[in-house]
Amino acid sequence: MNKVLIIDDEEKLRGLLGRVIKLEGFDVLEAGDLKSALKKLDQSNIDVVLCDVKLPDGNGVDFLKILREKHPLVEVILLTAYGNIPDGVQAIKNGAFDYITKGDDNNKIVPLLYKAMEKAELNKRINNLEKQVGDKFSFDSIIGKSKRIQASIDLAKRVAPTDTTVLLLGETGTGKEVFAQSIHQASNRSRKSFVAINCSAFGKDLLESEMFGHKAGAFTGAIRDKKGLFEEANAGTIFLDEIGELAPELQAKLLRVLESGEFIKIGETHPTKVNVRVIAATNRDLQKEIESGDFRSDLFYRLSVFQITIPALRERVEDIEALAIAFASRFGLKANKKIRTLSPGFISALEANSWNGNIRELKNVIERSVILTDGTELDVESLPIELLHGRNGGIKSMSAFSLASAEKLHFQKVLNYTKGNRAEAARLLEVGIATLYRKIDEFKL
Repeated sequence: MNKVLIIDDEEKLRGLLGRVIKLEGFDVLEAGDLKSALKKLDQSNIDVVLCDVKLPDGNGVDFLKILREKHPLVEVILLTAYGNIPDGVQAIKNGAFDYITKGDDNNKIVPLLYKAMEKAELNKRINNLEKQVGDKFSFDSIIGKSKRIQASIDLAKRVAPTDTTVLLLGETGTGKEVFAQSIHQASNRSRKSFVAINCSAFGKDLLESEMFGHKAGAFTGAIRDKKGLFEEANAGTIFLDEIGELAPELQAKLLRVLESGEFIKIGETHPTKVNVRVIAATNRDLQKEIESGDFRSDLFYRLSVFQITIPALRERVEDIEALAIAFASRFGLKANKKIRTLSPGFISALEANSWNGNIRELKNVIERSVILTDGTELDVESLPIELLHGRNGGIKSMSAFSLASAEKLHFQKVLNYTKGNRAEAARLLEVGIATLYRKIDEFKL
């Protein structure tokens, strides 16, 4: 039941108003002063407050500021015996839903209460949606407990509250955009826009228009003014994916934005000022791009104030099972299937693969397996044949669960984990280096 709090030091008037509102089906609470009103607001889930302006321990107009800070979802209607324009203007500025005069506007109270209640319900829905978005893109949504991924998350958490430009490095499919969204969500810009653009998805001219906008008539087809993504992201965050693909002319324009916070639209003569945090990402070695003359060194130093490398999936093999379970659950719901377990052979096969496409490739494999599975368990029969037969570093056979097969899988897993470092693999396996070489030859790893 929706709750209304009436704050008025006149007990008879408070009681009368309370009875009228109760007849409308609302739950009513009462308070005679601001101190007791704050206690009730802290203790109960109040939707709308009807508050007198003049109270024994304060002024309702000033009280609005405190209430807005502590209970921003509550709507407030101020009531006054002697209405005046300055108080009314200040009340609305302080966040009041409305400001009405007692007596003259009594017939307006109930209709106004319904409107305020609708606004309060809308506030709650928006807050819940924002919370869901926050949960979806929080650092807690990044799956993995390995040291490599946790080290990257720790760096991202440290830089998130700042406005520092971040450069995310890593192979394709490692989750760089997920990190960018999490950094934005943990920043003080989280309530503003997060805008992402792939710099390799457009030609130079179209990309310039997309990023910086244009004036009507600037070129053929520019029939109206267009805001660029930097302008759309003002006060928020822009994510520039595949920054290594940016044309030299646009690199210069981006450098100016980073240095001065302004740019000139296509066809415009005066600059547009923006306040945007830039997060960039690339799978290229930008130092090599600088040496070859394809990337500006001054732009690189501006972008790479804070670098975070996202590890490849083969460098965090211990996270594969948790990722697979999460994807299986997600795609199971999507396909209206109840996937309860993943067989040991299925997990072993995943862990033995090299995953050149990283998390994106793993996600695609799990979705395919869910589609092909009729039961509640994902097993090796649903895996792509190329993964089972050694393409991309997968295992050679999973047709039987013999001891030799399990041993082969374990050796492959450890070699993947050490990125081919055989001395380290031998140490982790607790075998001699000669034994390791014999097993590699035996299993054709």
